[in-house]
Amino acid sequence: MTEGNFVDYVKIYVASGKGGKGSSHLHREKFIEKGGPDGGDGGRGGHVIVRGSKNLWTLFHLKFLRHVKSGHGGDGGSSRSTGHDGEDKIIEVPLGTVVKDKETGEVLFEITEDGETKILARGGKGGLGNWNFRSSTNQTPRYAQPGIPGEEVDVILELKVLADVGLVGFPNAGKSTLLSVLTSAKPKIADYAFTTLKPNLGIVAYRDFQSFVIADIPGIIEGAAEGKGLGHYFLRHIERNSTLLFLVPADAADIKKEYEILLDELRRYNPEMLDKDRLVVISKCDMLDDELQAELKVQLDKDFKGTEFMFISSVAQQGLTELKDKLWKMLNA
Repeated sequence: MTEGNFVDYVKIYVASGKGGKGSSHLHREKFIEKGGPDGGDGGRGGHVIVRGSKNLWTLFHLKFLRHVKSGHGGDGGSSRSTGHDGEDKIIEVPLGTVVKDKETGEVLFEITEDGETKILARGGKGGLGNWNFRSSTNQTPRYAQPGIPGEEVDVILELKVLADVGLVGFPNAGKSTLLSVLTSAKPKIADYAFTTLKPNLGIVAYRDFQSFVIADIPGIIEGAAEGKGLGHYFLRHIERNSTLLFLVPADAADIKKEYEILLDELRRYNPEMLDKDRLVVISKCDMLDDELQAELKVQLDKDFKGTEFMFISSVAQQGLTELKDKLWKMLNA
């Protein structure tokens, strides 16, 4: 999937159908000049429904959809015939979609399962026909209810990618390269910051035909939680990951400081992210000889007390099997 086709944020105006009006018809036929009331009820207005689909990965199909309106209910008729219900409109979304009210920012609901449906705007109820208002003291009511108007709401659809492992790191830390060697994904890779502008997903094939999903998001910089760089647009994509993989390059000026900055940005964005399982991976270790790597390990043992870390090289294919084993163990702990 190209970057331009990945859409994770859309705004849509939705309006459900109004209910049909009830009929105030009086029964008439040959030899019956003054029959009683027989007006039917109006039909229900159509709903606007959101449905989850496992076959969708992005909101791209909704990118140019600005308005969604369902059908109006039909009016009631004679002989107590009820009007037809308005046509429902169904909006299909990928799993992990959050629906918010545009005005208040309130989360209305989330779609996390295939086939799950939620009514976004409920159709108006049809009005009652005059048949319902007959009584011993009013045997020929000549009035009926109008239909109830539908609902209108401006909503925001936000996609939070559903992945098992989220890659967290500064720009140019090697996240896309790691994704490309662990999975069959083909992210854009280049030697400059912010090469990745959209999240990338890849499926890691593991032993015995098992697999897990890993997500690479655009690099986070210091101040991302306040809106600097691109990270604040995509931090929501790692909210659902059960395990976070922090990627710090071996040539970083201060590995511990980079890790602490990343950790602090996640804490400021959502403190609950710190409750997730974490693994620190030192990438580009092919730049280190055995002696330098041993010295760095001694230093990191002191710096990362209680936090596991390991060395890998995506280019030289070093430590990747051990990394997959470790991630699988963490995911199934």
